[in-house]
Amino acid sequence: MLVSMNWVKEFVDLEGEDLRSLIHRFTLSTAEVEDIFEMGGNLSGVCVGKILSCEAHPNSKKLHLLKVDGGDRVYDCVCGAPNAREGIYVAFAKPGANVNGVAIGEATIAGAFSEGMCCSEQEMGIGADHSGILELEGELTPGTDLKELYPIEDMIFEVDNKSLTNRPDLWGHYGIAREFSALTGKPLRPLDRVDSAAFAELPPLDITISDPELCFRYTGIRVENISVKRSPLAMRIRLFYCGSKGINLLADLTNYLMLEMGQPMHAFDNRLVQSIDVRRFPEEFSFETLDGETRTVSPETLMITSAGQPVAVAGVMGGLDSEITDATDSLLLESATFHPTSVRRTTVRLGLRTDASMRYEKALDPEMADDASERFLYLLSKIDGGAKVTSRLTDVYPKKPEPIHLEFTKAYVDRYTGIDISDEQILKTLTSLGFAVSLEEGTFRVEVPSWRATKDVTIPADIIEEITRIYGYDNFEIKSAPSPLRPVKQSTSLTDENHIKTYLAESCGLHEVHSYIWNDSKKLKTLGIEGEANVRILNSLASENETLRNCIVPSLLVFLYENRTFRTDFGIFECGRVVEGLLPDGTCNERRVLGIALFSRDASEKALYFRLRDILAGIGRKVKNTEFTFRPGKAPAHAWQHPTNTAAVLAGDREIGFLSVLHPANLDLLDKKAAVVFCQIDQDLLAEAEHPVTAYAEPSRFPGMDVDLSLIAGDHTYLDIRNAVARVSSPLIKGMEPTDVYEDGAVKSITVRIHFGSDERTLNRPEVTEVTDAILAELKKDGMELKQL
Repeated sequence: MLVSMNWVKEFVDLEGEDLRSLIHRFTLSTAEVEDIFEMGGNLSGVCVGKILSCEAHPNSKKLHLLKVDGGDRVYDCVCGAPNAREGIYVAFAKPGANVNGVAIGEATIAGAFSEGMCCSEQEMGIGADHSGILELEGELTPGTDLKELYPIEDMIFEVDNKSLTNRPDLWGHYGIAREFSALTGKPLRPLDRVDSAAFAELPPLDITISDPELCFRYTGIRVENISVKRSPLAMRIRLFYCGSKGINLLADLTNYLMLEMGQPMHAFDNRLVQSIDVRRFPEEFSFETLDGETRTVSPETLMITSAGQPVAVAGVMGGLDSEITDATDSLLLESATFHPTSVRRTTVRLGLRTDASMRYEKALDPEMADDASERFLYLLSKIDGGAKVTSRLTDVYPKKPEPIHLEFTKAYVDRYTGIDISDEQILKTLTSLGFAVSLEEGTFRVEVPSWRATKDVTIPADIIEEITRIYGYDNFEIKSAPSPLRPVKQSTSLTDENHIKTYLAESCGLHEVHSYIWNDSKKLKTLGIEGEANVRILNSLASENETLRNCIVPSLLVFLYENRTFRTDFGIFECGRVVEGLLPDGTCNERRVLGIALFSRDASEKALYFRLRDILAGIGRKVKNTEFTFRPGKAPAHAWQHPTNTAAVLAGDREIGFLSVLHPANLDLLDKKAAVVFCQIDQDLLAEAEHPVTAYAEPSRFPGMDVDLSLIAGDHTYLDIRNAVARVSSPLIKGMEPTDVYEDGAVKSITVRIHFGSDERTLNRPEVTEVTDAILAELKKDGMELKQL
């Protein structure tokens, strides 16, 4: 945003102030200033000139021979401007002048002697118009320096827009002036406005807000008998310095008010727009905006309509059919406030962002709408005295915000700042910033001004910021603030996640990846994976990214596919989020999950499957001090999972995820020569799982005894064997582990080793045999018997 110090000085007396130092203070207290520009410094020797005669050049069809009164004498000048003619006042650069860095002298042009130059706005660097020489209005004295008549010399500074995001009041010069008023302690002059109450007896306009959720306030007033078509030069210079170009008087005035007060306005040609209805349309349609582009308007877009026809995109840009032209002599002036989120979404959908929309997105103050209209009427009356207001200021205000009141004490300020700021300084600072503040029995009571209440100042801590930034952060004494330091206990889920990441990276050699929470349907289609119905993102910039994922594995499969040519064997993992539909309150059921995927052209699918199972078992032991169990035969929840080779992962009795391999059809698309296995663990459920306390015991002084049992297992697993052994409650059983699995066709044998021991004596064979027989009896109940040699 470009800010003119000449403009600011209209509202605050900065006489005697070092402007550069003041702008530096603005950076420290309010918003970052990126650069400062001295305007008009490279323009000198340009004065008012009057063309006394204009004759065609004998050797050129385009050039003219002029005699120009420069005040001190008459100059001969050759000029090619199409609007050069006798009797007009122009900007004349005498020999020796400097025009925007170019020295002006005498020359012979097409055989004719020329001294000096008649200048255009663009040549002087005060405007964008280069269609002809600058024509000066009014009765002027030839020879008068142009800088004495117009605000050509100015200091412009550029503010970083990002630093103004939460300060909608600073998107206009008057708000900037309020900051300088507070910094210097000098009063802020009020804006000159027309009192709209004078028009209260005039007929109202037909204004309706059919969508009050998206339009907070809409004001309109009609003005007729407008005869002046072009803005004064001083206004055009100011607009140009601040990044806007002159169009016509009415359009320039709306831009001027936007840059001055931060309130966007729109002027409709009243011949084409007599009534207003703010609403949305049920179906999409095409609409041509002022820039000449035809855009598709969706049902979510708020529109300004007249007699049922759209005339503007609310808060963004007007329509081409109702624009102000040189033939316009009556207008309907809009000054309104729209929902900031609605405007932002509209700009994204249309691919159209304007100066107006950028301000509406910041949550403008609805109370400013009528003030801006009154200011517009004041400026118009100064330029075109014949303009006549023919309606009352019609104000539709369905959503008037409640004022914000805050209370705090000086002790509260001292505690936050660590310095002693007097009551008088607090009162003076807040008052200068527009806050209504009083001090009663040691308590400050503050009413937040409407221009700071939309999204900025809402809690007492915000008031602390206002006081300290004006006091000056650079004035703070550097010292340590006493504050108790207490350790913060991390959540179980965060602690578990850190342990999991460390284990997978350091112990398992896996690579961590990060992906987006939505599915990329275009990439998944390459792997033959169809997107599953889930929560969608409204107004997604890319249609292939509009559906949120309900499983993290497809994102990992995309990574495997994109990196399959770099390594023959690798694994990746991600701790991310998925969305499993909606909760009863309408919010997303967002879950934290762990996803792991392994890829190998060297190992078999079975070997890779068991490798991932061992990795998961390691997570259970290291993170939760427990043994995960795996229940095979789980029905796959997704079409891209193998129909049979899928197992549920359990922590205790609770299912927390799944372990699976890729469906052969999808594997062929990913890599025909590779094996791919993957898993997903719900980290929220894992965090809730019981974490048994590690029990320590002194080793027995007596030797133990091990017994190996080779069992015909059938369809049973090691987990079934362990559960059967656990049913035998004998203090002699100290542990158990699998040692071998043998499969030969339909026969499956599992060998387990059971550890026996005692802390009191050396065991003998009969007592171990007794316990072993009890174990075999329990196993037989489940259909498992000893393998006969």
